[in-house]
Amino acid sequence: MARIAGVDLPNEKRIEAALPYIFGIGPTLAKKIIVDANIDPNKRTKNLSEEELGKLQRKVEEYRVEGDLRREIQGNIKRLQEIGSYRGIRHAKNLPARGQRTRTNARTKRGKRITIGTIRKDVVQKTETTPAREPAGEKK
Repeated sequence: MARIAGVDLPNEKRIEAALPYIFGIGPTLAKKIIVDANIDPNKRTKNLSEEELGKLQRKVEEYRVEGDLRREIQGNIKRLQEIGSYRGIRHAKNLPARGQRTRTNARTKRGKRITIGTIRKDVVQKTETTPAREPAGEKK
């Protein structure tokens, strides 16, 4: 099993499809890295030699991936919150930060729906019309 940037790449996939398993590497960057490393994109991960894995490792290290990238993103969000920008406030409230509507949808950010029921009229009438009971044993 090939391990690059702290991520185990799947053995049965082509290297071109396996590299995007690393956070920060998408399909386009994966193709670019493979071309730069001079490796056949159709080769399976399990068929790569140690030399080819070393080339890939060195090429991936040139980019900000995994932990470094996650830390940078969190730092950017924290900075927005500290300066009190609109986007920072939206991040803090766990709401969409890029102008999406929230009246409907936005389930990914806001979470599962919470149904708020209404009180039925007959229940309200019963609670209003029942007189307060006097404690037993006391008579006037």
